Amino acid sequence: MIKITIHRERCKGCSLCIPFCPKGILKTSETLNSSGYHPVFVVRPEDCTGCAACAKMCPDLAIEIVREE
Repeated sequence: MIKITIHRERCKGCSLCIPFCPKGILKTSETLNSSGYHPVFVVRPEDCTGCAACAKMCPDLAIEIVREE
């Protein structure tokens, strides 16, 4: 099983990760984090393939991919 975590407080809402997700599971939130940014969130975590393309593109290291057994 793959667990994707978006660290809301680290995310600056740049959305660089969104187009790199092959499954289209990332979206920009309408709510703000404590820094005043619209962070990204995972729409369908069960569809994550664990490719980590989103995490590689994130300049703020706000995305973590963990493979759980």
